[in-house]
Amino acid sequence: MNIAVAGIHTGIGKTVCSAVICQALGFDYWKPVQAGELDNTDSQLVQRLVSNTTCQIHAERFRLKKAASPHDAAAHENISISRDDFQIPSTQNNLLIETAGGLMSPLNTNFLNINLLEHLNLPVVLVSNNYLGSINHTLLSCEAMKHRNLNVLGLVLVGNSVRSSEEFILQHTHLPHLFSIPLFKKLDRATIKEFATPEKIKIPFYD
Repeated sequence: MNIAVAGIHTGIGKTVCSAVICQALGFDYWKPVQAGELDNTDSQLVQRLVSNTTCQIHAERFRLKKAASPHDAAAHENISISRDDFQIPSTQNNLLIETAGGLMSPLNTNFLNINLLEHLNLPVVLVSNNYLGSINHTLLSCEAMKHRNLNVLGLVLVGNSVRSSEEFILQHTHLPHLFSIPLFKKLDRATIKEFATPEKIKIPFYD
């Protein structure tokens, strides 16, 4: 089984969520596009955080130097990203694929992250976060995925709990609340191992 982890916005906790799932359930990890911070990539962060030896990290398809929207970072290096550039890595393990930025972040002028999810045809775990505006961003993201008939497995809520916001989001999206991830005081391998137990981290139809 392969799944995708997508987010309602950039910088909301997709990579930590990915590390938690990989630790708990032993998925491999692949981030197709890395834009910026090539000496401290999301793949490297997952590798540092995950101690489950079943998890293997697959190399990015694109490693772009500029910390920017992928379409801009690619253009800066005269690179053109297309749908046909993306093929799921070969592995005998379950694979988790993390998108770069929010659902509507562009990989080129006519190809967004949400189009990549359509192309890969994977069920999606949507990561939300509690900040002013997250209700709007979450509901818009869910509507966009529903419009494209994507299979959304459920929501992961990251950050300090805001019950009123969370209840509103769950009521209006009708999506399962898979699990929540707090703001860890210390983000390291030991913390992720302690938190990410198979009993706590549930993914539908994973058994």
